[in-house]
Amino acid sequence: MGADGDDTVYYVISDLHIGGDEQLEEAEFLDELLEFLERLETTDEEAELIINGDAFGLWEFTRIEGIEKFDALRETYPRLFEQLRATGENVPITLLPGNHDHELAAYDEYVERFAEYNVDLVSDESITRPIGDRAIYFEHGHQRDRNNRIEDWGNPHSTPLGYYYNTLVTSRAGQLSNRGRYNWLKDVQAVTPTERMPVWLLSKYFYREMNPFLRYALVPFLLLFNISALIAILAGLDLAGVWTMPVDQTEAFLRQFGMAGTAVYMLLTVNVAIVGLVLLVWIPLALIRRDVRKTINRFGVFETELTVDPNEPYEEAARTVFAEHPEVAIFCYGHTHRPTIERVDGRLLVNTGTWLKRLHRRDGIIGILPPVFYPSYQLCAVRIAAEPEGIVVEHEAIEKPSPIGEDLTLTERLLTVGREPDPELPDRAVVETETADVPLEARTDRA
Repeated sequence: MGADGDDTVYYVISDLHIGGDEQLEEAEFLDELLEFLERLETTDEEAELIINGDAFGLWEFTRIEGIEKFDALRETYPRLFEQLRATGENVPITLLPGNHDHELAAYDEYVERFAEYNVDLVSDESITRPIGDRAIYFEHGHQRDRNNRIEDWGNPHSTPLGYYYNTLVTSRAGQLSNRGRYNWLKDVQAVTPTERMPVWLLSKYFYREMNPFLRYALVPFLLLFNISALIAILAGLDLAGVWTMPVDQTEAFLRQFGMAGTAVYMLLTVNVAIVGLVLLVWIPLALIRRDVRKTINRFGVFETELTVDPNEPYEEAARTVFAEHPEVAIFCYGHTHRPTIERVDGRLLVNTGTWLKRLHRRDGIIGILPPVFYPSYQLCAVRIAAEPEGIVVEHEAIEKPSPIGEDLTLTERLLTVGREPDPELPDRAVVETETADVPLEARTDRA
């Protein structure tokens, strides 16, 4: 059991996903995590650290089984385990399993091993803690995700759909990542929702793996695709006698700019010819694709969504918990990697975010260039404390340098100039202990 008492300050982190096959071993935030634990080691507060699921990526180990995974973690991250031992001497540490480290609830040996490092591993899916004269409810959140819900909790053979995705895709990415021109495939864990995976792979192939000479040859064509498509259509109307294109005037205008104008004219001419051919092929293919999709929809083959709704299931779960347990003021979860605070029925629904990279899709403004997946970190610890004004919840930012210099090519950076994401953590929120029912308020997530 963790710290006991109404005056306890709770620090909550989740979704670290530490560990996995080969390249997934790299925890890019390890230094920041150690600094955070060192700070708790010396705090004067009566505090407890709650690690709310997916601390470790046990699903991503595919070559070892059972308790051997603990040995692999301890050997790979000796500094982390020694710091957990040191921090745990001053501040109780409670570890709650998530779906990626569900095996922690399946073997009693894990409880004993973590206890050696002053970590209290709780095998339940949820826990509560007192705060002021109220309570906090903690769960990882996979329970609300049909693709990651574990029906037989504690059974190591209970494997939802998400397990197979991670063993077949994520772990394989970790094994293959260093074979590329750049070590980028390991970031597959940061791609959410998973429907974006094909587009992300196309983007990274184009900006990272494609032969540079071929890429730079394609960029002008792709940038000018929309203009060339319009000219190709107008050229078709010209051939049909519907409309006359001012070809001579356009050529004369561009030639005024000398060699540069002539080059632009030649580039447009080649682009229009290629785009015209592409359109001739694309139109019938688009019609066939549309007809195939209608046929598939009639049979209902793909009726369900592949990923969890990041909001609605958790709002519904929070309302249920609040109704059944009036003393609960805060429903705290992780899993979806989105740091948020939302007011539900006068109480708070809090997501702790993730320590992995977050990828922000930026589509091209012109042309048909692949989108850029812009990386950022939003490392944070949620602090929950009872103060005179009520129960206060804050996402405390943990600074980490932006990874754009390593993760983005010059082309990607140029294409996103002025459109760089600036994700913000939610604002501080308070539950007034005197009132339980206040109007529903909008989310404070602006990421």
